[in-house]
Amino acid sequence: MLDPDKALEQIAAQKRSPETETCPVEKALHRVLVSEVSSPLESPPFDKAAMDGFAVQLTDESKSFRIVETIAAGETPRKTIKTGECSRIMTGAMMPDGAEKVIRVEYTEERDGLMHVVEPEPYANVIKRGENLKKGQVVLTPRVLGPQDIGVLCALGYAEAVVARTPLVGIITTGSELKEPGEKLEPGQIYNSNGQQLCAQVQSTGCGYKYFGIVPDDPPRLGEAVERGLAECDLLLLSGGVSMGSFDFVPGMLEEKGVEILFHKVAIKPGKPTLFGRKGDRFVFGLPGNPVSTFVIFEVMVKVLLYGLMGLEWSPREAIGVLAEDYKRRETVRAEYLPATLEGDNVHLISYHGSSHLNALGKANGLIRVERGVDRLEKGTKLSVRLI
Repeated sequence: MLDPDKALEQIAAQKRSPETETCPVEKALHRVLVSEVSSPLESPPFDKAAMDGFAVQLTDESKSFRIVETIAAGETPRKTIKTGECSRIMTGAMMPDGAEKVIRVEYTEERDGLMHVVEPEPYANVIKRGENLKKGQVVLTPRVLGPQDIGVLCALGYAEAVVARTPLVGIITTGSELKEPGEKLEPGQIYNSNGQQLCAQVQSTGCGYKYFGIVPDDPPRLGEAVERGLAECDLLLLSGGVSMGSFDFVPGMLEEKGVEILFHKVAIKPGKPTLFGRKGDRFVFGLPGNPVSTFVIFEVMVKVLLYGLMGLEWSPREAIGVLAEDYKRRETVRAEYLPATLEGDNVHLISYHGSSHLNALGKANGLIRVERGVDRLEKGTKLSVRLI
């Protein structure tokens, strides 16, 4: 069995310079930004009011001021402020010439056509030109674009972003015992959860997918599906049929179709039979049929490849917590990923019966990794939780 970190190194080594395309920012969520973005302007582009109030000279100690104009956000001030004068100003509006301070409205009252200060204003309440951002300053580095990044691009006037072309992922589930959800189960049959689960996981990366459906344990039909998937997709995911059983035809079929097997069997739990290979610029993962295995291997390994094909070195979101109860295990030859919940600073391991126990993931918001050779974790151990 290959050490899981060695497997990850092989997967990460497939990283390449991606093909790029220009995408409207409103469709760029979860896409991979391929290069740095710099600001084309200063932010803000002018001195602006941080409060609703009255713009005055910074050193003017007058108690009453003559209101010379009202400035709304988006308007250009017309008056220059002199001693004893002010402009009524709204949050975000451009400061008038001569004014460097805004007395917030709640510290004033208006009567007899004048603004009177009723409480001293200790702050300037002005956002200076370029205070938030200088022209040419890098604002975004290569990353998966989140909602906040879309906002940043729009605030700088970018209507488009240059992003990586997303790989097309083919998905095949194998097994004569499988039925699609909604179909009638016969004795000995089960519903296919891996198919739609993998489709959802692919969508979560922003990539496209092509679902080829269920292929029974029949070599000719499997061969046809593999051939089609390799021809049409950048990455092919097969679930099931990768172990050592009499009906596990996937490894042999992949080799028959010209796939170079880079590794098969990893010291990881769940997911020991995992296979990874390539044919030219196309890649294949053979995933175990048990659904928790499929989920975990996609999360831990497939994502590394997908983002690598988009030019990004991917790292999961993680949080630090403290184990809330003791944990012991018998087998220590494999690194193990366990479903867990992170509640505040406490990590609770979920009651989990093995890689077929899919509903355990429905209670989890994270995974913890127990390293090879470790047979116990004591209550109070500090852990890194991979958020899912």
